[in-house]
Amino acid sequence: MATPRLAELPPSQSGWVEIDTQRQRLRWWQGKEVNYECTISTGVAGVGQQEGSGQTPLGWHYVRASIGKGLPDNAVFRGRRWTGEVFSPELATNYPERDWILTRIMWLCGLERGVNRGADVDSQRRYIYLHGTPEDQPMGVAASHGCIRLRNHDLHYLFVHAQPGTPVWLH
Repeated sequence: MATPRLAELPPSQSGWVEIDTQRQRLRWWQGKEVNYECTISTGVAGVGQQEGSGQTPLGWHYVRASIGKGLPDNAVFRGRRWTGEVFSPELATNYPERDWILTRIMWLCGLERGVNRGADVDSQRRYIYLHGTPEDQPMGVAASHGCIRLRNHDLHYLFVHAQPGTPVWLH
């Protein structure tokens, strides 16, 4: 996996991800063409870089790691590890306080020092992911704790196409 270089972004020919926090939309680009688009949910606290803010960070990132290949839909993650559980309404009733991270995790790493990388603005140390969420959670409105939530079918598409090293632009 090669780390993308800021001077080369957005890529003119290879794939990359655009996340529009205002429109709550994600686009998969292949060079200069949009090949896929879906509705998402970003941080209910808005956008921002600060650790502990619950906000979705802005700027250029890349997919640092993809976690969960081969696991069932709605596999429950804690600390980036599968708990062995599969989300259900009964599980949600038993654990109403959980922020459900389901199906797959695409862990982001910032590319811009002082903006989303390093010190108390580091997206990777903030554990900013693209991940699945329960079906009853809204899309198209900000509702997460800072991560980017997707429906399972959208997450599966992205998981296949946006391999580790893929640039991600949050704006």
